[in-house]
Amino acid sequence: MQKFKQHWEIQQNWQLIFPVLGLLGLIYSSYKLSLVFSKDFSIYINVLITVVLSFILLKLTLFLFKKLEKKWILTYKWEMIRVFIVFAITGSSSVFIGRPFIKLLGITKDNLNPFIYWVLFIFITMVFYQILLVCFGWLFGQFQFFWNFEKKMLRRFGLKGFLNEK
Repeated sequence: MQKFKQHWEIQQNWQLIFPVLGLLGLIYSSYKLSLVFSKDFSIYINVLITVVLSFILLKLTLFLFKKLEKKWILTYKWEMIRVFIVFAITGSSSVFIGRPFIKLLGITKDNLNPFIYWVLFIFITMVFYQILLVCFGWLFGQFQFFWNFEKKMLRRFGLKGFLNEK
């Protein structure tokens, strides 16, 4: 355990919650994906597929950590797990909020061209994503990181006027 704490630069035990949450989220995602791939198989096949997918996703995540460690400016390595958790929660939440909002506006696939529907859906979801990213970043103690990330994203979208920067 000490080796794990040293590798992720964990100074206090409460910081272990982020690797635990990250692993639980990874395993849950693998389980949900295994159900997509093997609806009609036995529970044993689902467990086997979950284990294999968990291993693959863990390797992919650790690879991304190595690549992004140099790019993202964070104080400790364990904060990268926290950032990944915020991205995951924000992505799911923006779709969760965007779907009822678009229905509230009366926009459905039935009354609109499917292409226009999906463009509007993606646009509305992206608006909620921008707002929720900063909010969840604040809740997880990474406000400055996500505020800088948000400003960079808005600049890339060509929306410099919203930043009030010179």
